Amino acid sequence: MNPLLIGQGLPPFDKIESAHIVPAVKQLLEDLNTIQIELEASATPTWNGLVEPLTEIGEHLTWTWGIIGHLMGVKNSPELRETYETVQPDLVKFSNQLNQSKIIYKTFKAIRESEGFDELEPAQKRIVEAAIRDAVLSGVALEGERQARFNTIELELAELSTKFSNNLLDATKTFKLKLTSREEVEGLPESWLSLAANTAREEGDENANPEEGPWIVTLDIPSFSPFMKYGKRQDLREKLYRARITRASEGKWDNSPLIDRILALRKEQAEILGYTSYAEVSLAQKMAPDVASVEKLLEELRSPAYEAGKKELEQVKEFAQTKDLKLWDLAFWSERQREEKYALNAEELRPYFPLPQVLDGLFGLIQRLFGVTIAPADGKTAIWHEDVRYFQVSDETGEAIAYFFLDPYSRPAEKRGGAWMDDCIGRGKIKDNGTVKNRLPVAYMICNQTPPVDGKPSLMTFDEVETLFHEFGHGLQHMLTKIDFPQAAGINNIEWDAVELPSQFMENWCYDRATLMGMAKHYKTGETLPEHYYQKLLAARHYQSGLSTLRQLHFGLLDIELHHRYQPGGTEKPREVRDRIAQTTTVIPPLPEDSFLCSFGHIFAGGYAAGYYSYHWAEVLSADAFAAFEEVGLENEAAIVETGRRFRNTVLALGGSLSPMEVFKSFRDREPKTEPLLRHKGLVSAD
Repeated sequence: MNPLLIGQGLPPFDKIESAHIVPAVKQLLEDLNTIQIELEASATPTWNGLVEPLTEIGEHLTWTWGIIGHLMGVKNSPELRETYETVQPDLVKFSNQLNQSKIIYKTFKAIRESEGFDELEPAQKRIVEAAIRDAVLSGVALEGERQARFNTIELELAELSTKFSNNLLDATKTFKLKLTSREEVEGLPESWLSLAANTAREEGDENANPEEGPWIVTLDIPSFSPFMKYGKRQDLREKLYRARITRASEGKWDNSPLIDRILALRKEQAEILGYTSYAEVSLAQKMAPDVASVEKLLEELRSPAYEAGKKELEQVKEFAQTKDLKLWDLAFWSERQREEKYALNAEELRPYFPLPQVLDGLFGLIQRLFGVTIAPADGKTAIWHEDVRYFQVSDETGEAIAYFFLDPYSRPAEKRGGAWMDDCIGRGKIKDNGTVKNRLPVAYMICNQTPPVDGKPSLMTFDEVETLFHEFGHGLQHMLTKIDFPQAAGINNIEWDAVELPSQFMENWCYDRATLMGMAKHYKTGETLPEHYYQKLLAARHYQSGLSTLRQLHFGLLDIELHHRYQPGGTEKPREVRDRIAQTTTVIPPLPEDSFLCSFGHIFAGGYAAGYYSYHWAEVLSADAFAAFEEVGLENEAAIVETGRRFRNTVLALGGSLSPMEVFKSFRDREPKTEPLLRHKGLVSAD
């Protein structure tokens, strides 16, 4: 049997080949089309008569397509791309057909209007309401040529998104800068030299070694970022910086025309639906009521961040003894200033954060807060790469309640950059020989951190530790859900601007003494992180908080502007919009050739279009949620445990069964406040 047609259970990664994709998707869509026709003929306005059989269609579709999409992110290859691009149009067409079924839409509305609707659980009501809303946004109410045009746009947007992502991956992995002299790598830490020599060996220099080279620099973050912070050769930093900001902006990987086309199609699609901008379509499915509310929040943060950012830049200039600090010098001199100001060298911390020890600390925190244990389950299922780990999550009784895959290391040749959590299997109920059983959730946890080199474990930067905690927050919401309806379990049916709450909440624990000291152990000696390092980390936490906040605000405001006020085909080009937004969100203007938009995969190849602001919207929620733990005292174990269980039973358990505001209030007993966020960022006094 084609392994992509099994339709349930863990994916058999050891058996899946690119050649399976086309026949599997073709067969699947034929079968689901038949099921849809039968459902439309027999659907009744009840939960059992419509929602359950419709759920079955969706689950089969997401099981197969989810595996294919996952492999595109972690095991990208020319063969996989070719088959993906072959079947993607058929998948989009079927999705449109299903979403635009007038019979299904009318039956959902009939459920809402029936007497039985009031008897449904809150999660079921939310699912019905969301289905009606999403059907309208998918064009169900359109007729004739307008619906045909809507569907044509949907198809083209899917193709453009895939092409954008592939161009960015190719442009990133193609750039390689070979260095051959010690002078070229002066200032770079041992960890980087090992990584760069290892890359050189992979490229054919069999005798490359950390001491003598050669060394290869790439645009992948574990290679690029340390070079910008520590490399003493300004000319090489400039070369690397210019290469990164112009990724995917020229030649066969040029994303510029794709950006123009994507923005034009999104606006046209919004207008077909009766909205004036794509941002309005996006916000119809989010917590934020309108664009004005989004911009109000971002401006509340931008104003103090901009003033702080200007002061921070002047301080770096003064430290570097220059009035003309170049963009490729900012990271270098900022790191030197941070080292002097706090006597903290970020590279000195790496030996205290070997991945196995960090995982032990993270898992210990999870048990402390939420009462669940995590243990290795390697070998119990197939994996897609030898570095991938598999873990079991168990409740207080020792019974398994979830599982997850962890793919931690950077692989620039086949794996897209960044870090993410994705749904492998969602919680639900399954029928087995007439009995109903719980289906346990399984998550994909993907990072791109520094891999093990020269016999050493993966020694993580503190930023990489925070990233792992962030993604694990998403994973916890997926794995600890108590909702059995798949459409509202875990992260499903949660408004996009609330979905970052648990992930950003988890980052705060990286600075908690008990958590940090529990996991920061020297990989050779087992020595716990010295106290003076911990104090330095706390002191440096808000270093350049203004600049880092501005960076995120720049992305969020640019995203909203492009999807709300920007007029495709008008006198102003997307790059000019970016330059205009930069006037109030950057303290050093971008270079004329800066093509950041060509690598802004979040909004052109991900799910963040007109939604990048979500990081800040949810950060208000996450900061206030963590404040609940601060208020009872982080040293008060009994209170921390009680608060942790309440967080688990609300934020992590309720999924999309209630609105995010109701979920938050069930945890906090009030609506969120912005003060904890400003305090956590160091933009207001803690007093």
